[in-house]
Amino acid sequence: MTDDPKPVRKPPRKVTPAYLQRAALAYLERYASSAENLRRVLRRKVDKRCRLRGEDPAAFHDMIDEVVAKSLRSGLIDDTRYAEARVASLRRRGGSARAIQAKLSAKGVDRTAIAAALEGEEGDEEQAARAFARRRRLGPFRPGERAPYRDKDLAAMARAGFRFDVARDIVDGERDEPDEP
Repeated sequence: MTDDPKPVRKPPRKVTPAYLQRAALAYLERYASSAENLRRVLRRKVDKRCRLRGEDPAAFHDMIDEVVAKSLRSGLIDDTRYAEARVASLRRRGGSARAIQAKLSAKGVDRTAIAAALEGEEGDEEQAARAFARRRRLGPFRPGERAPYRDKDLAAMARAGFRFDVARDIVDGERDEPDEP
């Protein structure tokens, strides 16, 4: 074997509005996103390219904002629609209102859109708690004896963001659907 030096990699191409638009479309093809989340994704891409090229990423922030604004105008991203879809999805999986609010806030959705989406969805906290307990096999969904695990089950429900009274009702309640495993 020879001791060949590593080949020198060419720096990536310069950041252009066309590149940012393609990157935004590629991301939105795969993932639903809020406007702020798309902005963060594009900033990470720009930061990486600028770091490799030795440029200042702040010079491209106006370009990023323009691509996000164009995506908003064209309807590719809509925070309200995104919030409603995520609320419905997370509720089906057993997400509490607090957990859903935290996840959407982390994605950059504003509080009013989150509140509207939580108000507008038809599932309630108790249904979500039951779905969470079923998925995690807590309370009535626990195989075998469940009394020794009551406190652990209540703690798991509390960490998931459910109020104590809702968690207690689910953990101490009976299984509604005897047919389901």
